[in-house]
Amino acid sequence: MALITMVIVSCQNLVPGMAGTTPPNHEPWNQLLKAHVSPMGIVDYKGFIKDKSKLDAYLRTISANAPDRKVWSKNEQLAYWINAYNAFTVSLIVENYPVKSIKNLGPALKIPLIKDVWHYNFFKIGGQESSLNEIEHSILRKEFDEPRIHFAINCASFSCPPLLNEAFTASKIEAQLDKVATTFVNDKSRNKITANALEISSIFSWFKGDFTENGSIVDFLNKYSSIKINSNAKMSYMDYNWNLNE
Repeated sequence: MALITMVIVSCQNLVPGMAGTTPPNHEPWNQLLKAHVSPMGIVDYKGFIKDKSKLDAYLRTISANAPDRKVWSKNEQLAYWINAYNAFTVSLIVENYPVKSIKNLGPALKIPLIKDVWHYNFFKIGGQESSLNEIEHSILRKEFDEPRIHFAINCASFSCPPLLNEAFTASKIEAQLDKVATTFVNDKSRNKITANALEISSIFSWFKGDFTENGSIVDFLNKYSSIKINSNAKMSYMDYNWNLNE
């Protein structure tokens, strides 16, 4: 397995904004997604490997254009960070393919003080080493107060919300976030919903606080569920399948 060289930094700061940058063109990423991700979110990593030069070129654009938080709109920033997370995740798998699960990369890398693959600093944003964990928790969850991001970012695993086969863009992001939320909540392989009983994704347990700021988990689900759920419905969580989403 050809492992990526990972770099550790001692501090855990937010990726800095960059003055004077403009939102990058996400069309190259959109074209890659259209070519190598099915409508159901199944990823053709071998296809991405064949198009690695195009993926790398897009990632260089992402790395060189960290959002200017004073100039870019919130939607431009949000689309950037979601696309960055997903594209770097795909790149991580491409660089280490074949692999059964993204979680297998953690023990294989054997880097002291880093507990899992999401904490590895294997790419740069605005010249600073960064990780998937930093994008998800220090930026997306902290800066945007948007629970639907959990259905937009993909961890290369079957139980994750499916990778959308189009790039997120500022002009469409509200509709795109509603789409991925509705698709995920009503996906019977990931959430089993009836009026009186729920067996739902562990995502709703791990990030419960994100989904309950304005009500209960049931209140959140009822925004998107095709089945009206009773407020006293029994709730349990499904086991998570970390096998690669291919």
